[in-house]
Amino acid sequence: MKLEGTRFGTIEFAEEDLVTLPDGMIGFSEFNQFVIVNTKDESPFRWLQSLEEPKLAFLLAFPERIIGDYSPEIPIKDASELNLLDTAPYLVFVTATIPKGRPMEATANLSAPVVINADSRIGKQIVLEDEAYTVRYPIFEQRAMATAA
Repeated sequence: MKLEGTRFGTIEFAEEDLVTLPDGMIGFSEFNQFVIVNTKDESPFRWLQSLEEPKLAFLLAFPERIIGDYSPEIPIKDASELNLLDTAPYLVFVTATIPKGRPMEATANLSAPVVINADSRIGKQIVLEDEAYTVRYPIFEQRAMATAA
């Protein structure tokens, strides 16, 4: 399958690469079909590219590559909706924001992760009740401090 995107040009993907977010992303509930686009292999970032709107893509990050002790508790209701049983494999991403012209000021939204059932490829952006996680976690400041330690 192919998608002509505005950000990445032609994106080739297989049907098993599709990710469905029935509720969409926060503020974009009308868009439900996505594909995850890899960046560089060693990069902590990926793109969640909408198949319905080629101009729409969300920057995602692997939270464990940004903050080592990130372990959000997925509410039972959301885990049930995603069919996440004790043994079900799942992926957790956080959205990232990079201010124009200031990449070192990039932040990650730790309070609303994107959780995807790895088997069914059904996902959801979940708003956590845990106030320990912030909406604007500084990515590079924290990584630099962890590397220096």
